[in-house]
Amino acid sequence: MSFGQGGPFDGPGGSTPDWSALAEESEARTRRKRWLMIGGGAVAVLAVAGIVATAVINSGGPSDDNPSAHPTASGQTAVPDDKPSFPDVSVPPPPNPQDYISDPKKDTAPLTPATLFPQKSMVVGEHSYPQTGTASTTDCTAGAQGPLVSSLSHNGCKQLLRATYSSGGVAVTIGVAVFDSPAKAAAVMNENKPNLMPLSGGGVPADFCQGSKCRMTTNATGRYAYFTIAGYTNGKDVTGNETQALQIGRDGGAYAFTQIAQRGKDQAAKAGEQQLKEARRKAGKTS
Repeated sequence: MSFGQGGPFDGPGGSTPDWSALAEESEARTRRKRWLMIGGGAVAVLAVAGIVATAVINSGGPSDDNPSAHPTASGQTAVPDDKPSFPDVSVPPPPNPQDYISDPKKDTAPLTPATLFPQKSMVVGEHSYPQTGTASTTDCTAGAQGPLVSSLSHNGCKQLLRATYSSGGVAVTIGVAVFDSPAKAAAVMNENKPNLMPLSGGGVPADFCQGSKCRMTTNATGRYAYFTIAGYTNGKDVTGNETQALQIGRDGGAYAFTQIAQRGKDQAAKAGEQQLKEARRKAGKTS
């Protein structure tokens, strides 16, 4: 039996085995089996390594880019919120400045000519008038004349502050009277014509508005009544047609109101700051 050319029985006549060829073929088969075993093992190792790498990637563990990120239930990465959180603070409404110039229990800031009239000049709009003198007394009648004396007395005036401003031959004295209530201040405003005693000094003569006609006004805000008396420093009468003395009188009234109102604003602002601090302190305790 013959397997044809190149087969294992290539000897003469085809009956004698070629032992050398058979040996070589056996070695070749052995080498192929050994290679397949080694190569297959390497493939298996690579396959296991791939499975492990895939498992690590799919495990959702922290990455190098965001070590603080953590997986959520849905598989998405949750990014931590780095903004600080504060407890809610219930901020009270801002205090009303009018309350602080109406209630003596709240209106407790120091009250002197220096605190009520701190500026060295009265500036109203484009007009500026240097301050020439100030005065304060708890005997309100000492700074008044005529019907205003009794009006201040029986309405319980607590303090009378005055300041004089002068420029260009005219001057104005502002008077601010303090009472226990807005009702008392309004009563003084409505009872009589204002007869504030003018305040001299600093270039304003002692006879300023004494014996000459001057312009007088009165008004009230909160527990304060305020007055002005304005005229010429040379004793000239103020008439209805002239404007210089009338202007400084109007400016004096506006300035007095502004200074009293500012007193209320300052105290209200301070009280508001204290309320906010207290609200934050309480919120900190409950958080």
